[in-house]
Amino acid sequence: MVNYMEELSVTEADNLKKTIATLFRQTCILQMKYDPVTLVPRDNLHYEICTRHRKFIEDYLSVLSCELVHDPQEHIYRLQGDGIAIEKINATVTKVILLVKLIYRDKILGEGLKATVTNLAEIREYGKNTNLINYKLTMGEWKEALYVMSKHQIIEVPGAIQNVEDETPIYIYSTINLYCGSMDITALIKEYQEDQYAEEEITEEVYEQEIQEEAEGGVEDERETVEENIY
Repeated sequence: MVNYMEELSVTEADNLKKTIATLFRQTCILQMKYDPVTLVPRDNLHYEICTRHRKFIEDYLSVLSCELVHDPQEHIYRLQGDGIAIEKINATVTKVILLVKLIYRDKILGEGLKATVTNLAEIREYGKNTNLINYKLTMGEWKEALYVMSKHQIIEVPGAIQNVEDETPIYIYSTINLYCGSMDITALIKEYQEDQYAEEEITEEVYEQEIQEEAEGGVEDERETVEENIY
C-alpha cells in the first residue's frame, strides 16, 4: 500500500487521502453535487478518485473491517461494515429525516429537478399534517437535523447551516432512499405517530390531573380559612 501511494503524484496522493477521510466522515460519495440555488450539477472529485483507485481503497478498507460499495444506478460510493462508527440520532432528527423522505417521495414525480427542493417551512407543514412534529422546534434542533442530513449527503444547503431560513432552498439527494427505504418509512411513520399520540394523551392526563389537584387544593384552602374563622 505504501508503494502504491509513493507511485502517485503528490496532488493525487493527497486527494486519495482526503477521499478516504471523506468516506469515513459522511459514509457516502455522490458522483454529482448540485448547487441548491441554481440546481447546476458539478462533478465530484472524490467520486472520480474512488473510481480511479477503487482496488486500493477496497484493500485499505478491508484491513479496517469496512467495505467500499458502488451503486451504479444511483452513482454512489458508500461504506459498510463493522468498522464504521454508529451514529446515534435522536427522535427529533429522525422525524425530520422522515418528513424529508415524505417530501421527496411526494414530489419526485412532479417537477423534474425542482421537485427535489424543499425548505424549512414545507418540512414544518408536513410535520403538522402528519402529526410527526406538531410543536415548534428550536433553532438548535433545526440546525442539528440539517447538520446530520448534510453530513450524510442527504441534503445540500446554500452557505452555512446557521444561515438557513424558512424559505431557503434545501436540495434533497436520492441518498435519502438509502436511509429510508420505501417499505420501512410507512412503518416508521406509524410508529412515531403512535408515540406522538401516546405522548399527547399522557400530557393531557397530566394537565387534567394538575387542574384537579389545584381545584382540590383550592377547596382545602377554603376549608382551612373557614375553620380558622370559626375558631
